[in-house]
Amino acid sequence: MDSKRKASNRVSIRLVQEADSRQLTTLIDLGTYVHQHLDWRTPLDWVKHQPYIVAELDHHLVAAMACPPDHPDVAWIRLFAVSPDISIKYAWSALWSAARDQFSSSNVCVVAMPHQNWFRKLLESGAFVHSCDVVMLKWAGNRQPPVERHSACIIRPMELDDLPAVQAVDSESFSPIWQNSLPLLKIALERAAIATVAEDESGIIGYQISTASAARGHLARLAVRPGLQRRGVGYSLVQDLLTQFQRWGALEITVNTQLDNQASLVLYEKAGFRRTDKIYPVYQT
Repeated sequence: MDSKRKASNRVSIRLVQEADSRQLTTLIDLGTYVHQHLDWRTPLDWVKHQPYIVAELDHHLVAAMACPPDHPDVAWIRLFAVSPDISIKYAWSALWSAARDQFSSSNVCVVAMPHQNWFRKLLESGAFVHSCDVVMLKWAGNRQPPVERHSACIIRPMELDDLPAVQAVDSESFSPIWQNSLPLLKIALERAAIATVAEDESGIIGYQISTASAARGHLARLAVRPGLQRRGVGYSLVQDLLTQFQRWGALEITVNTQLDNQASLVLYEKAGFRRTDKIYPVYQT
């Protein structure tokens, strides 16, 4: 029996506590295997939400898994981190079993988007099935999109009071695994570099939220009411966004969308985005 297997016999599995935050930070920074979901919240922001399971060895955290739902029926694996002091297979088995028990009385769908092969293999070993792929597209400043406007709407900055209407557009536009709750959209707005809405006489009919770092931007969210899609609303939002990022001096802008979402792919490619070779699989229970 090797040292990691011996250590596993002394590991205790429990729910996270707020007092664990410092050790969690160390685990995330120094862990041998770390998966973090692309999220508006950080792993520490989720500490008060369950299920959030940790493995403890000799009073030190050696593994953690966070998969609290944002949508009532959907829980993304937002964190899985393992230190070098414990077997990754044991950590996955123990933490996933504990998290799954938390959902035993509900029909929550657990979803994950692995960025590394080791995490993909763990998911495939644990009742997760591949459901779709997400592709990254990139826009460079030398690609100018054709100028078009949706004459019946205006584009303006998003405000806090807009969020209930924005959330309504979001829930109409996406299937449950991709929907964002009102609290999460509030955090997204607070952390956004550029957030705008498309509005007509009926109210808010579309929105986008983007982030930025250095000379790069990322279109994190774009939605248009289903009944008003393919009328130029989404294109107007993207065109306005590109103009604003250009004023900032952004050299590159990225966006992710599902590989089978033909409407989104056509929209982004029309605006000058080009597909990259970065494709991320999505797994769910």
